[in-house]
Order: sequence, then C-alpha cells, then structure tokens
Amino acid sequence: MQLQGMHHVAIICSDYARSRSFYVDLLGLQVIAEHYRQARDSWKLDLGLPDGTQIELFSFPAPPSRPSRPEACGLRHLSFAVADVQRRKQQLESQGVAVEDIRVDEYTGRRFTFFADPDGLPLELYEVPDQMRPRR
Repeated sequence: MQLQGMHHVAIICSDYARSRSFYVDLLGLQVIAEHYRQARDSWKLDLGLPDGTQIELFSFPAPPSRPSRPEACGLRHLSFAVADVQRRKQQLESQGVAVEDIRVDEYTGRRFTFFADPDGLPLELYEVPDQMRPRR
C-alpha cells in the first residue's frame, strides 16, 4: 500500500454555528460544501486548506465530551503549517483566543504553539517556511 497524503480529518463539534465561525471566519478555511442531514439532525461542513487537505466538521445532538486533553488514546491534536508562528499567534490572541507560549521543537528547531477550538480540541501552529510546504 502506498498512501499519497492526508485527505481529510473529521471533527465533531457541540455547537455548529460557533465552530463554523471559528474554522471559517477566524482560521480562514474555505467552505467547500455544507449540508444539513435531517435524518441525523446533523450538519456536515467540508472545509479546505490551501494544500488540498480538508476538514469535515460535523454536528450531532449531545456528543460525548473528549476524555482528556491531550493524552486520550486516539487523535492527540491537529497541526497547521504556518510561515510565521508569532504573527499567527498574535492574530488569534487579538480575536480573544488563548494561545500558549511559543516553543521550539527540540528535534527540528522549528517554532510551534498550541491553542484550542471551541470544544477544547488541541490545535497546533507549526512554523514551516513556504518553500517547504507541499502544494497541490
């Protein structure tokens, strides 16, 4: 088997309008498609990143909470590549988002920081120069 890359990551949110605004208006992800699924009382929002990777944002009635942060078994966090971590950190903070102090990856020497989505899902900004990011 030869995997070609990451296509999408699925996220279940507790408040669709709040999470939609966070990912679209604050983080700037592009809306690809949006559907209300009446039989499930659920929204499905497909969001795109510039490299072609997608996030599927779902809402369901009364989803269970995440067991712990961040060391629950399963997905630990999502990491977004950015050219300038400091600049993006300041942008998030100016919108009222709590962002951790910037750290340096001991193995790569790259800067990174963490923040959370409206449901507490850990998100990371990881500094990767433009020329090193894959494009589609």
